[in-house]
Amino acid sequence: MSESKSFFTGLLASAGVTVDGPNPWDIHVHDERLYPSVLARRNLALGEAYTAGWWDCERIDEFIQRVLASGAAMRVKGGLRLACSLLPAYVLNLQSPARAQVVARRHYDLGNELFTAFLDPYLQYSCAYFKDTADLAEAQQRKLRLICAKLGLRQGERLLDIGCGWGGLAKFAAEQFGVSVVGVNISARQIAYAREFCAGLPVEIRACDYRELDEPFDKIVSVGMFEHVGGRNYKTFMDVVARCLKPGGVFLLHTIGGNVSAHSCDPWIAKYIFPNGMLPSIAQIARAAEGRLVMEDWHNLGPHYDPTLMAWLDNFRAAWPRLREAYGEGFRRMWEYYLQCCAGAFRARDIQLWQVVFGTPGSVQPRCRWG
Repeated sequence: MSESKSFFTGLLASAGVTVDGPNPWDIHVHDERLYPSVLARRNLALGEAYTAGWWDCERIDEFIQRVLASGAAMRVKGGLRLACSLLPAYVLNLQSPARAQVVARRHYDLGNELFTAFLDPYLQYSCAYFKDTADLAEAQQRKLRLICAKLGLRQGERLLDIGCGWGGLAKFAAEQFGVSVVGVNISARQIAYAREFCAGLPVEIRACDYRELDEPFDKIVSVGMFEHVGGRNYKTFMDVVARCLKPGGVFLLHTIGGNVSAHSCDPWIAKYIFPNGMLPSIAQIARAAEGRLVMEDWHNLGPHYDPTLMAWLDNFRAAWPRLREAYGEGFRRMWEYYLQCCAGAFRARDIQLWQVVFGTPGSVQPRCRWG
């Protein structure tokens, strides 16, 4: 047995995973190039090897959960090539206005037919709220209602949605709470869909970078967009919110977060799914808001993201026969790996989902219903 194979199998054994074992979370290796590749390039190589068909696993989510929860992943240091691939995130602003378009083109513009196939009717591409329900569509509406309640939306108010996606939250807020909404986005396909989806409602969808905003709003919300802001821009983001939020207003930030401060995302996710993405830590969010906003409530919904991702996986698999021709087998393996890896990471509590409510300095605490 090669040295790399022996180390790799021993590492997995410490996580309760057996190479070519009988359990759903055991992996089956088809190409032994996997072993030295993973030891040199860690997560990046593991994901690339799966997409290439070098290994398989019935339950990738369970495999990832065990590897992360056991700490086995931390015992692989990686090599110089991996270190060099992470360097740009430390020295460059990968989420500058010019670079911000990269993730829009490579992910959110993949095609509305893909996202409508596995998301709920409101096209919520973020954590649902599975309180007293196991149904994805109902859980997403409960998430939307929870957000609106935390914002304390009242009829006639003006709401800003930073990174409005396909317009689901804007549509829900306008219909259910009688507010007018301005949604900003940089994804051409999302913008086109959102404008049609919200037609006839007091909703304006703008093709606009958040940094351009400078006008007053009663309430501000951002769901699943802060992961694309980047550490070098966190304070700029909070500056925008602070200058646009009226005195006494409320801002709700809904974001995936990391347990420790970092300057880059998982290298496979960053290369193939969310280019230039970055998960903020509690400390990074707090430092960015300091002196600008007052934190009123911090709610961890992380356990709800696991069932959200598994529901998306079920929907994606059910829809695959009609998506196959447009996207191909390599994409299927990549997308299933992405969804299951993220589910495993949330299940291991390696990453979190936070809803953070902020108010304006010097104002009375807002009368909002916390979750």
